[in-house]
Amino acid sequence: MSLTKSDLISRMASEASITKAAAEAALNGALEAMGEALALKGKVLIAGFGIFDVTHRNARAGRNPRTGEALQIPASNSVRFKAGKRLAERVNP
Repeated sequence: MSLTKSDLISRMASEASITKAAAEAALNGALEAMGEALALKGKVLIAGFGIFDVTHRNARAGRNPRTGEALQIPASNSVRFKAGKRLAERVNP
């Protein structure tokens, strides 16, 4: 089963007995706040669900798999997620 943003908004509206517009505004606000925190290299901790944080990847040498040509892979930041206890237990009963 996949859950799209639209599906999530519908579920939120149903569970909280609010309109879809209100659920969408709440979800967009939460996602914006999470994005801002991660952009500032912070963490987002949601108890029982998990932790989102930012890790740094240093620049490194790599190879093009088709040609074997050496190339330089630039440094970058990446978002990492670690499942919380309740989510992990739900996924692996």
